[in-house]
Amino acid sequence: MPGPARLWSRRSLLLSGFAARLMAQKPPAATFPSDWKRYPDPTTELEVYQLTDPAHTSTLPAYYNRALARSSGWMLFCCDRGGSPQAFRMDLRNGQTRQLSEAQELDGASLTLTPDNRSFCNFAGRSLSIATLLTLRSRELYSIPEGWERCPGLSVGPDGTHAVFAERRGEGSRLRMVPLAQGAARTVVETPFVMSDPIARPMRAQILFRQGAEALWMVNADGSQKRPLKLASGRIGPANWAADGKTVLYLNIPDDPAQLRAIREFTPDTNTDKLVAKTSQFAHFGFNTNTSVFVGASRNAASPTILLLLRVARREFTLCEHKASRPETVAPLFAPDSQRVYFQSDQHGKSALYGMHVERLVEKIEAETY
Repeated sequence: MPGPARLWSRRSLLLSGFAARLMAQKPPAATFPSDWKRYPDPTTELEVYQLTDPAHTSTLPAYYNRALARSSGWMLFCCDRGGSPQAFRMDLRNGQTRQLSEAQELDGASLTLTPDNRSFCNFAGRSLSIATLLTLRSRELYSIPEGWERCPGLSVGPDGTHAVFAERRGEGSRLRMVPLAQGAARTVVETPFVMSDPIARPMRAQILFRQGAEALWMVNADGSQKRPLKLASGRIGPANWAADGKTVLYLNIPDDPAQLRAIREFTPDTNTDKLVAKTSQFAHFGFNTNTSVFVGASRNAASPTILLLLRVARREFTLCEHKASRPETVAPLFAPDSQRVYFQSDQHGKSALYGMHVERLVEKIEAETY
């Protein structure tokens, strides 16, 4: 009588091997109940939602990436509750979370939804991958070659066709584009300095990238017309495209620390730069879809708060305390419909995510492009 091993046919072995590969690509879809807690803010008494447990480290993607679904109904974030940083999805109606990845050395800042909200991209170690939210199957798009190191930043363009990032070797770097479907990676441009945080321009085939806090540069997607933007003097804080791609909003940090930090707006097509509003020493900021309202994190040690700033009136309103040990990491942002504000802080332990309703203060926007 043949032993059990002989019952396996060659076809069975092939199928089992195929199934094993699929299992390796598809992580277990672990789900967790809500960790939400509500509390009145000590300063304003407005209601704040603590969305994640500060016993774990939870962080938002980079401020220029898509962390929130167009419907404003769910969020993509990073959490180490399983022992290592992984991608998670949070339902913003009931707080339930679902683990989306099982990767090694996942970079939470690199997480970003694709424009159709059906997939997400991220770097894990040297590997850039894309995974579908329906099946959670992951596919490698690119691997950083030997002799190169990845620079900070990854983003997916508004048309959802390419990911952009930078690689460095020595003191120089190169801007890379990788198609999300099929095709080879290509170099857009090289620089003699280390670039970071490339962001594709909405409605244009152009890319914005940073030279530290010294300069913002722009280049066409074909590598032509590389140029620094003629911004106001001082250092450059967070910078991002407006949703319509017409302007860049950035935080201007004067060389004189006694001067107030300001939100400014640069229009590349006319090379004009103008003041939007001075701030109460913002360390980071975000804006709603039509840039009519800004949300900022103050670096004032005596008043570490989250504030709304109305563009027309240039007035600030305090929402709540953030009390983060590093205010520049708070990175507040609006939901696409402008009805909620989200931020991260380590005020109660490890970095956790927080949210507030602002529908009584900010007009709702039906975001068609995000």
